[in-house]
Amino acid sequence: MKGDYLGEFEEIVMLAAATLYDEAYGYAIQREITANSSRTPSLGAVHAALHRLESKGFLQSRLSEATTKRGGKKRRFFSLTSYGKRALETKRNLRESMWRKIPKIVFEDLE
Repeated sequence: MKGDYLGEFEEIVMLAAATLYDEAYGYAIQREITANSSRTPSLGAVHAALHRLESKGFLQSRLSEATTKRGGKKRRFFSLTSYGKRALETKRNLRESMWRKIPKIVFEDLE
């Protein structure tokens, strides 16, 4: 694989792609991130991350059939590879493990 580091934005893009499952294409992923976070990424940033994640082996893509609605253009759909699924699972396990280790007193003033 080209690189195995998974940055925060890349993780969010992958989570959005997983959430959308068979409907994970650039604009839908951008909408999913905007709807579920405080971020409003540009479509260009989303596409750059998608292509970077694909080159790293975390995602794979397929082209849809051309439609008249899109002026004959094909849409590129993304899905997680088994390598990408393992990377997300590793990130989640690390975060959960570290969160469990934080003493309750750290967040007492928030209650």
